[in-house]
Amino acid sequence: MAAERELSPRALVTGVLLGALLAPCNVYSGLKIGWSFNMSIAALLAGLAFWRGAERAARAPQWTLKESNISQTAASAAASIVSGGLVAPIPAYTLITGRSFEAWPLIAWVFAVSFLGVWVAWALRPALIVQAPLRFPAGVATLETLRDVFARGREAAARIAVLAGAALAAGAWKAFLPLSVWAPSAALARLTIGLDPSPLLAGFGAIIGLRAGVSLAAGALLAWGGVAPWLLETGQVAGAGFGPLVEWLLWPGVALMVTAAATSFALQLRGARLTIGAHWTPLSVAGLALACALAVAMQVMLFDIGLGIALLAVPLALVLAAVAARVVGETGIPPIGAIGKVSQLGVGLAAPGQAVTNLMAANVAGGAAGQCADLMNDYKVGHAIGASPARQSVAQVCGIAAGSVVGVVVYLALIPDPQAMLLTAEWPAPAVATWKAVALALAQGLQAVPVGARAAMLAGALAGVALGFLEARWRYAPSAVAFGLAFVIPASISFTMFLGALAAWLFARHLPSLAGRFTVAAAAGLVAGESLVGVTASFAGMARG
Repeated sequence: MAAERELSPRALVTGVLLGALLAPCNVYSGLKIGWSFNMSIAALLAGLAFWRGAERAARAPQWTLKESNISQTAASAAASIVSGGLVAPIPAYTLITGRSFEAWPLIAWVFAVSFLGVWVAWALRPALIVQAPLRFPAGVATLETLRDVFARGREAAARIAVLAGAALAAGAWKAFLPLSVWAPSAALARLTIGLDPSPLLAGFGAIIGLRAGVSLAAGALLAWGGVAPWLLETGQVAGAGFGPLVEWLLWPGVALMVTAAATSFALQLRGARLTIGAHWTPLSVAGLALACALAVAMQVMLFDIGLGIALLAVPLALVLAAVAARVVGETGIPPIGAIGKVSQLGVGLAAPGQAVTNLMAANVAGGAAGQCADLMNDYKVGHAIGASPARQSVAQVCGIAAGSVVGVVVYLALIPDPQAMLLTAEWPAPAVATWKAVALALAQGLQAVPVGARAAMLAGALAGVALGFLEARWRYAPSAVAFGLAFVIPASISFTMFLGALAAWLFARHLPSLAGRFTVAAAAGLVAGESLVGVTASFAGMARG
């Protein structure tokens, strides 16, 4: 019966193709602003739009609710492939060593660390989804959208129209009106203070919310409006502009983010019951053993990491991925940045003075945590509609396979020369700056930090601890991640994201029903439209060159 159709070839192919289309969006945005977007709802709406049209035009079999779930599972897996290192440790590795990899070794690496996360999620599912179910807010949002659009056909059409319209508008803006950053004066422009006319940034602002948006704006005012002019006046930084200033500002910003992440992680760990391994089956044991062996082998073969450290990285990744799953289940926020920093600190203690080992062994935890968190949200949806978790896991693996290929190809096309292109105003790559700074600090100590930035780094670290505690106790506390991030990206990006967050907040305040239905769809369209045009332009430039 049509109602029972689930892991059909068309559902899997649809998800893989949508994932291949959406993965470049997160690679692009990750290199721009260091954040990525959960593409489940966008993929769900796009797949439904295509097959509803095929039903009318070609009398295709009815597209079922469970097929839609399989499709969005594969697509979101592919889109979340950036957690495998493409926008953080991999480019940071190139900046530190000067060494770049060809496509296939990178594809193998990204797949290996992501595959590990699938099996962690499989082992955690009985405890966190079935027996002691957590909320998983992102999964619930996808579930509510799924049920809503299948229950009301006109609702599906309306949300799809908003998604498509926003994508077309953002794409056209990027293609035909490539406006430069607007700044009130030339002096402020040299401090990166202005507005970036980017639909993608406004869309991300709408997604992250007003608390994070205000934190970005406040951090930008302090870093680029307060500290940066002082640096130029005192001669601690020789020239204005993003590049020279960020080489100093990243240290207090990174210190704030690292200590805030460590504080938050410690508070979360204190109340978390790590249930991984509590519900083993032979399949869990075999799959996890294979994934662990693959992760160890890739570390040794690609990065010359010693076998002992490579083996140590795996249980660290398992524990941190389990923590990430529980945090996502309780808050809806995947703590991938925090997991990366904590894993770097853990590896740094085991292998002091080894920057490359620090980066890539810690990458195992980040990649595993990212895919584990994504799949746990999908399991939440599947459990509510009676879907097969095994079939969802198959879809997830197919998604990460497609995402690994597409993500690596897009990364290499966008950033053919990381040393020349990254940590610039065009490609701030804040996650790259963070991973690189932590690796160098752990390897070289204070020698890696400019003399004048050392006191600021200490101040940032203390502020991070305070914000980490405050966030755990007060829902309106400033976002430590956003505040620290503002030190590492141009102020114009922070201000535009703030305006996007403010617009979404005003929309929700005055028209809550419409905002609840359309804000995510519109924001997803803005992100997808600009990033897809940007990626296409990069490929076109390669073809001409």
